[in-house]
Amino acid sequence: MSENHDYTGKSSDRNRLSLTADCESCFGLCCVALPFAASADFAIDKDAGRPCPHLQADFRCGMHQSLRQRGFRGCTVYDCFGAGQKVAQVTYGGKDWREAPGTAKQMFEVFPIMRQLHELLWYLTEALTLQPARPIHEEVSSALDETERLTRLSPDSLLELDVAAHRANVNTLLLRTSELVRADARLKQKNPSQRQKTYGRGADLIGAKLRGADLRGANLRGAYLIAADLRGADLRAADLIGADFRDADLSGADLTDSLFLTQPQLNSAKGNADTKLPPTLARPAHWSA
Repeated sequence: MSENHDYTGKSSDRNRLSLTADCESCFGLCCVALPFAASADFAIDKDAGRPCPHLQADFRCGMHQSLRQRGFRGCTVYDCFGAGQKVAQVTYGGKDWREAPGTAKQMFEVFPIMRQLHELLWYLTEALTLQPARPIHEEVSSALDETERLTRLSPDSLLELDVAAHRANVNTLLLRTSELVRADARLKQKNPSQRQKTYGRGADLIGAKLRGADLRGANLRGAYLIAADLRGADLRAADLIGADFRDADLSGADLTDSLFLTQPQLNSAKGNADTKLPPTLARPAHWSA
């Protein structure tokens, strides 16, 4: 693996910083480009490309501190993985859609593509920090380089990009990473004969009673864990990529070494001060003390 891709310690921290939303450097893109429908997550309907009525002239939210109380829970869950500032400051060189209205439609179409690429960068960056996956770090590093290159394409090239094909290629590496890490975790268990039940990708665990469950090294990729009781569950080394944690109770759960967990997943769940999190993620403000 090249010296430029030792994603441990400060190097990894710096890379993740660029994958964290910086709303001060964005043009309120998530508040304009994306559609939402009146539901438990949003108080109103909004079409794609139409500014939210609460978006101010300085691109700030006019009710940021009370979004949940006023029926906009979905806004507090969403995270762009830093795609907003990349589109605003790199793709369009700091010129906003109000200043250059001719770019607005294209900018709003580019943003969700960039968001997908930045999410992949988040996963690949994490994969390079996982020692059991070191045998494939060179391949992961190459995929990271290629994904970063794609984020710097011109707007026209980004719109022509086959994101689905690129995601499929990256996912193959992420799955191999997961298998290596989870196999290593299972080998370290004190009672391997007592291993937890195996769940397949996309498992239907809606409302499941999993309080205190030993889910170390479990494959929960794409699992539906909506409103599941995961209080006190051990999710170390569990693959959580794409798992739906809406209203799942993670109070007291241990997610310290879970794989591919993201901030939006935590934001959609419930938890408390006893929930153990990876150091790269923040405890959501709405969680109980």
